[in-house]
Amino acid sequence: MYRMMFDARFDSVHDPMFVEATKFNSERSRLAQSFDYNYGDFIPILRPFLRGYLNKCRDLQTRRLAFFNSNYVEKRRKVMDTPGDKNKLRCAIDHILAAEKSGEITPENVIYIVENINVAAIETTLWSIEWALAEVVNHPDVQRKVRGEIRDVLGDDEPITESSISKLAYLQAVIKETLRLHSPIPLLVPHMNLEEASLGGYTIPKGSKVVVNAWWLANNPELWEKPEEFRPERFLDEESNVDATVGGKVDFRFLPFGVGRRSCPGIILALPILALIVGKLVRSFEMVPPPGVDKLDVSEKGGQFSLHIANHSTVAFHPIVVSP
Repeated sequence: MYRMMFDARFDSVHDPMFVEATKFNSERSRLAQSFDYNYGDFIPILRPFLRGYLNKCRDLQTRRLAFFNSNYVEKRRKVMDTPGDKNKLRCAIDHILAAEKSGEITPENVIYIVENINVAAIETTLWSIEWALAEVVNHPDVQRKVRGEIRDVLGDDEPITESSISKLAYLQAVIKETLRLHSPIPLLVPHMNLEEASLGGYTIPKGSKVVVNAWWLANNPELWEKPEEFRPERFLDEESNVDATVGGKVDFRFLPFGVGRRSCPGIILALPILALIVGKLVRSFEMVPPPGVDKLDVSEKGGQFSLHIANHSTVAFHPIVVSP
């Protein structure tokens, strides 16, 4: 991710920059998974008195923004301003800095965009990878179907790449089903209506906080057949026209990345990353629960924003031997 964002990489897990970035991500993740709500968001009259959680968030935000700005954004600015470096491989931050230079966005916008992409593309993707692997371990028939599809479509030698994912319909269905059953951000991000609106006979005052329960839309038994089951086939059969998209023809039962202008910018990275990791692991290994365990525990643990596995599990990886 840092390679794509900043043309930077870590030497190892002991790299001081990796340690620092991981510390910030862990701290932010704990706040996101906490039930220590800022109740003033929901009961406005209490806002002047309940600032503890919000102050923690602001303190962390200040430190995170300073970390990204000094260690990555400013360093990349210097690279871009150095003569002779214009032909270097461009990374995502280059396009953001170009927009700043043209006056489309401000320096403050730059650092907030960088921080948002880190949150959207790293933490939620990791949670979804964990859910996907747990489900394919608990459903060996699904694992065999993914492996069989890869072998039938790509053979034993052609690598799984972003361009080949479109050929692997069942693998894509596994990713969709993971995001449907285990939405990493079940209530999406808060929205606000700029004007007074009416919905279902109710008047929504201007400036109201609007929260969308995307998890319920994706798990409502009135909208889905046996929604509690992990069944990727649904996206090849009765729900074959349903896709994870944030614009155009959107099925509002399935909004893992939100919709519209405040949709998740990480969609362009998350979907291919999920498919690549799951596909490559299933192709190379038979993944099973550890000895003495029948199935992995997929109990959910919710937080203020997130939904993730309550108990991390160990998975046994048995290499797949391809006959010559």
